[in-house]
Amino acid sequence: MKLLLDSTRCQGYGLCREPAPELVDLDDWGYAQVGTADVPPGAEAAAETAVAACPNSALRLVK
Repeated sequence: MKLLLDSTRCQGYGLCREPAPELVDLDDWGYAQVGTADVPPGAEAAAETAVAACPNSALRLVK
């Protein structure tokens, strides 16, 4: 499973980081950054919650 970010859709709310701090970082302005796209085993639920938390659908999961 991969967590992908469409940075053009991110508005910097930062809601995605709270459920998945190990997967999503925020830059100095609060915009999401996804370091590695691969979701490690055991972090799938956190990734799904992060995707659902984004009000602009900037994150998505690909299986």
